[in-house]
Amino acid sequence: MNRRIALALLGFLTLAAGFGAAQGAETPSIDEPIRPAGEATLDEFLWLKRPLLVFADNPSDPRYVQQIQLITERLDALTDRDVVVITDTDPAARSPIRRAMRPRGFMIMLLAKDGSVILRKPSPWDVREITRSIDKQALRQQEVRDRRDALRQ
Repeated sequence: MNRRIALALLGFLTLAAGFGAAQGAETPSIDEPIRPAGEATLDEFLWLKRPLLVFADNPSDPRYVQQIQLITERLDALTDRDVVVITDTDPAARSPIRRAMRPRGFMIMLLAKDGSVILRKPSPWDVREITRSIDKQALRQQEVRDRRDALRQ
């Protein structure tokens, strides 16, 4: 039952994103946890967020559907790590992010806050694996120390 709800939600979000893009909707806020690529650029997230890019040639790609399901199940873990999920399922639109990253078929990419690529995978990854990759980064370790020190004071 949960899988059906997740797939229905995914379908709705995909349709809503496509409808919004077709209607010339405003660019989503940088604070939205999952957003379509649209006309966004990676510079918008520099030093603010860790972009998790999810590319596919079609929103019906089973790997894309599985990846979005994995993300939505543990979105809070990604939000705690300043991750913004950017989806791009339309190669014909040639979004600025797609042009910059040049994915082939399904691909996920995780970028650090400084814009460097942390990981690039051709298959879905569990959020636990993604967060482990983030937690190994020096900047993330500093963020955890700073947060811990702030709680002590």
